[in-house]
Parts: sequence; C-alpha cells; structure tokens
Amino acid sequence: MKKTAHIRVYGIVQGVGLRYSVFRKAAALSLTGYVKNLSDGSVEIVAEGEEKDIKSLLDYLKTGLRWAQVDDVEVIWDGYQGTYKDFDIRY
Repeated sequence: MKKTAHIRVYGIVQGVGLRYSVFRKAAALSLTGYVKNLSDGSVEIVAEGEEKDIKSLLDYLKTGLRWAQVDDVEVIWDGYQGTYKDFDIRY
C-alpha cells in the first residue's frame, strides 16, 4: 500500500553526504519526495511510495550510511498524497 512518511534524522547528519546518499537510495526504490538539511542540524525527508520501499529507506538510514552518525530517526506516517513527481535534494 502506498503511504507518505515524514522523517527527521538526528545526529552527525550534515556535511557527510547523507542527502546525496538518501537521494540515490530513494531513486533506486522509486520513491518520490525530497531530502533537506534543516537549521537545527537535522535532516528532513519526505518520502512517498510503497510502504515496504519506505521501510527499506528507513533501514538504510539506520544501518547503511558510512560517514553519518545517526542518533535518532523520527517517522510520522500519513496517507499517500501523490504530491511529488520525483525525489529531489532541496537546499
């Protein structure tokens, strides 16, 4: 079933290539949405697509990032909205 996930990633997650890594993984999983650095040092991700693919992205955030130190991942699930055409890195 398609869903939308609003994700916040905390830790040493800026300046370590996390946005680009998330962009590549999300594209490989056919997810749409965006990834963006926030002023408080966290990273925001909005991902839309199949729930199993979003869960794969979440697993990747927790275990697959080489240079980042992920201390916490918060997820708020929502109904699928179909807002995005592709996955982007926002600045």
